[in-house]
Amino acid sequence: MEEKDLKKLIEEQSGKIQIPVTLEPDCVMDQLEERAKKRKLAYYRKFMAAAACCVVVAGIGAAGAGLLGDQNKDGKEGVSAKADSASESTEESTASEGDEGEVTQIASARDYNEIYSYIEAENKRRNQSNNAGTMEAKTELAMDQAAGQDAGAAVYAEGGYSDTNTREEGVGEGDIVKTDGEKLYVLNGHRINIVDITDEELEELGVIDLESNIYVSEIFVKNDRLIAVYTRSEYTEPAGGSEYGSYREYSVAETFDISDPKDAKSIGKITQSGNFNTMRIVGDHVYMLSNYYPDMGCVPRNLEDYIPMVQGKTIESTDIFLPSFNAGSQYTVITSFSLDDPKEQVDSKAVFGTMGMCYVSRENIYICESDYGYGKSSTDITRTWIRKIGYKDGKLKAVGQVKIDGTLNDSFSIDEYKGNLRLVTIVSPVGNSGIMPLTLFGDTEEESEAPKTDTNVLYILDKNLKELSRIENLAEDERVYSARFMGDAGYFVTYRQMDPLFSVDLSNPKNPKILGELKIPGFSEYLHPFGEGMLLGVGMDVDETGTTTNGVKLSMFDISDPKDVQEIQKYVIEGAYSTDVAYNYKAAFIDAEKGLIGFSAYGEYQKYYIFSYDKEDGFEIVFERELTGMSSNIRGLYVGDTFYLAAGNTVESYRLETFEKIDDIVL
Repeated sequence: MEEKDLKKLIEEQSGKIQIPVTLEPDCVMDQLEERAKKRKLAYYRKFMAAAACCVVVAGIGAAGAGLLGDQNKDGKEGVSAKADSASESTEESTASEGDEGEVTQIASARDYNEIYSYIEAENKRRNQSNNAGTMEAKTELAMDQAAGQDAGAAVYAEGGYSDTNTREEGVGEGDIVKTDGEKLYVLNGHRINIVDITDEELEELGVIDLESNIYVSEIFVKNDRLIAVYTRSEYTEPAGGSEYGSYREYSVAETFDISDPKDAKSIGKITQSGNFNTMRIVGDHVYMLSNYYPDMGCVPRNLEDYIPMVQGKTIESTDIFLPSFNAGSQYTVITSFSLDDPKEQVDSKAVFGTMGMCYVSRENIYICESDYGYGKSSTDITRTWIRKIGYKDGKLKAVGQVKIDGTLNDSFSIDEYKGNLRLVTIVSPVGNSGIMPLTLFGDTEEESEAPKTDTNVLYILDKNLKELSRIENLAEDERVYSARFMGDAGYFVTYRQMDPLFSVDLSNPKNPKILGELKIPGFSEYLHPFGEGMLLGVGMDVDETGTTTNGVKLSMFDISDPKDVQEIQKYVIEGAYSTDVAYNYKAAFIDAEKGLIGFSAYGEYQKYYIFSYDKEDGFEIVFERELTGMSSNIRGLYVGDTFYLAAGNTVESYRLETFEKIDDIVL
């Protein structure tokens, strides 16, 4: 073939390439806007930009060889619903804009045309928007890719082994490594390795090998069932007279019978539109959530272009809940199924609006849609829509929605307790960059100076989302970095130059009270209960000027007297600039009863640390392991008296008492 003919062929074929919906500019912008809520990470920009390159290059090299090196080295006006009726049927109601604090019903769509009218309104909004805040959002997204979804409360099994660190006690979550006390299930790309740990010598029993173009997000194991969740992309041939096809992405929950680990068999699949968001398991029911971006670039050719599908069928319009404003761009799709029959859905709903963080309590799913004012509304401060979906035995039901001031730092900033919802939000003027006045290992203070504009609000809402109380103007010029609600008490950390750890009495939901405020240099990015009257903090140590970090810091707070919280012990890992725990709670191995704390930290190298803690000796490093490359796919867990460290395709075992190495296996 002559060069000119080859060139012509390439031009013709390249013109037919269709970009996946989720990579189209409008969809990317929606993700950017949502991701901007993690602006607290801005102070890592310079250092992490270089580190990110190392992660990509080193991670690729480590994928095949394992990550463990040598030892010691997450449109219309409507009728407002009264609070006492917010949980009634909403199929015939319509969405309303709603004022801040006003509870409204979640409206079901009357038909598919109504949904498309919302999409047209969104397209019109986008065409008129000047894209204010775009560059800021892009920067924040780049820093937030590893932030994950939720962050949680430790759940440990009674059978003498540790389980995934989860957000809500009694609500199971998937992870990259699981155990049933006799076997380890290790996720490694598209493969799930099953390892026998009943003897000191580690032995691979079997492999669940999925298609090579599939990357599994997480797995969950219960009895003789293993669920693997992944997102796959499928090409749809041109239709309706168009010469171009399209790509559609689906989340898949595939269940395997692992009663014979040497011959695991697939026994059912649940598929739904969109990228996988998260999964929760309560009893024998599984709830899968995905983010679906409809094709908004042109007039749709068929329903599948803008209506989500479950099991190959479009969701009924009455099962699609409309946004609180007359425009929308994304769905949160929720599907439930039973482990007893993993090939049949029990129920499915889709919440239309914008992408939001999801918090799942023992009875409800909360979708928290942040509004940064990038054209969606005329708000002058950041706000959040809280949309509540109840669930029980696989059935899903709309409850209500409300708009509040501020945005959530992460899922620890929202908590359900005795039917009430407690939240602490960051209120920022729209367009505030949120860059903290913090420098990293030698930067100048002037380079990182930021406007003093943030404040914080504590809300308590009842079961119908009606406001019971609030405390405003908390920690002016600072922003929430971490939070933990524990029964009738709440703790949250804000930061600008010092680390105020606030303690709050929540015993009277109509009259919460700030009890104490401990100010120390630095900040905690993750808080975890550590036995009676104790609270563990993992974050960064900062000098007294608030301008230079000294390293990753562990703090132990005595909270036995909430009016007088004290930092009784601390330990600084000098030269370390970040931890996986700051972005992904599942990466934490914490057992207060055994007095052990494990996680990986990043410095010149990535290392996995285990600390012991007691009141007399404080923190002490009892295990330190240098890892090859840099990766977040690191988990530590114990079974009986053995500790297992899984990194990529490698597992090592150690005696829990002495951390003497026992064995290792490359999968």
